[in-house]
Parts: sequence; structure tokens; C-alpha cells
Amino acid sequence: MKRIAFIGLGNMGGPMAANLIKKGFELSVFDLSSEAMERLAQTGAHPAASAREAMAGCDAVVSMLPTGRHVDALYCGSEGVLTALTAGTLVIDCSTIDTATARRVASEAAALGLPMLDAPVSGGTGGATAGTLTFIVGGEREALERARPLFEAMGSNIFHAGGHGAGQMAKICNNMLLGILMAGTAEALALGVKNGLDPGVLSEIMARSSGRNWALELYNPWPAVMPGVPASRGYQGGFMSALMLKDLGLAEEAANLCEANIPMGRQATALYRAHVDDGQGPLDFSSIARRYGAP
Repeated sequence: MKRIAFIGLGNMGGPMAANLIKKGFELSVFDLSSEAMERLAQTGAHPAASAREAMAGCDAVVSMLPTGRHVDALYCGSEGVLTALTAGTLVIDCSTIDTATARRVASEAAALGLPMLDAPVSGGTGGATAGTLTFIVGGEREALERARPLFEAMGSNIFHAGGHGAGQMAKICNNMLLGILMAGTAEALALGVKNGLDPGVLSEIMARSSGRNWALELYNPWPAVMPGVPASRGYQGGFMSALMLKDLGLAEEAANLCEANIPMGRQATALYRAHVDDGQGPLDFSSIARRYGAP
């Protein structure tokens, strides 16, 4: 596979597409933002006037979109592109969406002879830029093996979670835990700061003790503790709080369907909902620390 259509060039999709270009893939790209397409054009991508145009003659499609509604509209809506693809074209959706939509779209793709994978990612914008993402894949293993060169160009870990929708379910569980960890990490740091501790020193202590976790070690939520992360640039860029709230909502929906007990997940949802309602939705999800007094 050489000719790839990439749809969705946001904070995650943009650097993912750039890494495919670096590895020698020919990319046609589409995004509602002309600026996003122009940035990719400067690295060798071919901007298209529409998603359908981007997919003309492609060997595979990769999409990275905000919600299940957007994924459904792209592939199955009144202007859906599935019917425009040649049978056998590989379809990979890297968005984080609900499992029901992932399975429905995959079913419609299969009816048209189009193998499809749900392949949400973990690793954040840093991983997207560095090409070290983790891909959590649902779908047929044969399709995964076809997609492996693409995944390896954008990431360093590939997991086959199971059938269609399994990638989404695993990602939902992961992001629920991430939301809980980020809120808990911010809470612990705030408690230390309010009692006179240096947040950098406290972070180092906890990172080498039983409180260590990904948010603390690699994505610290307290300003000026860790260079390069959103907390040290005014919580700009990164993974928006509004998207974390979306993912926590997906976890609640999944829990309601199977009557799972997720009290900490529900508390994290409530915290992020209040945060977003206060107008903080566009900021990185580590900005939850501001609810505890972070500057």
C-alpha cells in the first residue's frame, strides 16, 4: 500500500499524517480546516477539496475524527464515502467513539467488500508527533496485518483487542482510567502545594513511590514542573478537556448498558463536566488542575 487518504488533521491526525509522509507513503488529505491541509501540503501531502476526492484511487483510508457522529457521517451518511471506495480498500478509523457506531460502520463496510478496523490510539500529541503511539485494534487479524506497515509508521505498539468494536471498548476503559489518574494526580499535587511543598519535588517523590502513574511521570498537570507538556504552556494544545469528557461519557454509556459499577469513573465525569461547563473545554485535559488551584 502506497496511496493513503487521511481524513481529519487535528492535534492528533496532523502529526500522524506527517509521520506517514516521512515513511514514504503518498498522502491525499482532507480536513475542514484549510490551514491544517496547508501545513501538511508543505510536507508533501496532496490537499483535496472533499473526503471523497481524497479517497479516489487510494489503497487505504485513515480517519481521525472527534466523535462517532462524525465517523458515521463520513462513512455512512447521505454523503457517505463507503460506496465510493473500490472493494478491498482498507478502512482504518483511529477516532475514539462508541462501540455501537464502530460495529455498525464496520458492518456496512463489510457488506461492500471493504475490510475495516477500529484502531483508536493512546499516547497523546507527544506520541503522535514522535511516532510512538499505541494502536488498540478491533477487527479481523488479516486486515490488521495489512495495516501493520501504516501502524508501524505512526506508532511503536500494536495490540489486537478482538473483533469489531473491541479496540474502542479497550480505549474507553483506558481513557476512563486516565481521567481518574489525571484528576487524582492534580488533587494530590494541589494538596502538597497548599501545605508548602514544591510541586516539582513532590512530583519526583511520588514518581518514585507508590503513587507513580503516567500523568505524573510523562504529562504532569502542574505548570512549570515538566517542560514541553501542555501544563507548561498555558494548557494549550494536547488533548482537549471536552474530548476527555466525551470519552468519560462513552465509559458511562458502556457501564450503563452492562450495569457495571464505576463510581470513580462517574466522579471523574462530574469533575470534567463542571470544568467544561466553566469554559475550559478547549484547554488540555490536564487543566483540571486549575479546579484545585493550579495557576
